[in-house]
Amino acid sequence: MILEIKDFLSPEEVARLTALGADLKFVNGRASNPANTTKDNLQADAADPRYGESVQIVGNAFARSEEFRNFAFPKRMMPPLLARYEPGMKYGAHADAALLQLDPKGPPLQSDISATVFIADPRTYEGGELVIHLGTRPVVAKGQPGEAIVYPSTTLHEVRPVRSGVRLVSITFIESLIADEHKRTQLYELNEVAALEGLKMDWQNRVRLETVRQNLVRMWSKS
Repeated sequence: MILEIKDFLSPEEVARLTALGADLKFVNGRASNPANTTKDNLQADAADPRYGESVQIVGNAFARSEEFRNFAFPKRMMPPLLARYEPGMKYGAHADAALLQLDPKGPPLQSDISATVFIADPRTYEGGELVIHLGTRPVVAKGQPGEAIVYPSTTLHEVRPVRSGVRLVSITFIESLIADEHKRTQLYELNEVAALEGLKMDWQNRVRLETVRQNLVRMWSKS
């Protein structure tokens, strides 16, 4: 299941990230995935003093987004990373790595969910669409500034070549308390039903529905 979040970032946050994207030092994106020869992009240099601000802005947006929490059941998240695509750059079809090292001394993070936050205005660059392959059906996304798209890390996806302009996004990977995508989707749907129909339901039935949902979370979540 794929979730699109409108107004994930405020206009002020988009403006600041745009400025950081112009000023930050970027390095070859292959640094984080040297084995993938189809990856051709740039990523923010973690050694740049302004890197932390870009991480904090996007991280705060995830922390405050109820839509994201209800969909992802986040346990841990990689620091959001600014990625820049200039003309000719792309990222060929791939599935994200299953295990990512968040803390050198701690256990690896399991990437259950991937997220892309769009920063550059799509009118300022040609190409650069994010394509998520669901079987034989491609889902094409080129969001407005401040929008986010969240999708299973298991899916095959790619970024089409940028033909002109600059594509600026922030990406991250999330370990979910509910690792199984099917179970996570069922919980999300139950929550949506409760949110949309709850006030129309008899109170006792509403409580019973929420009890089932919470008990499923207990059964399916990992510590």
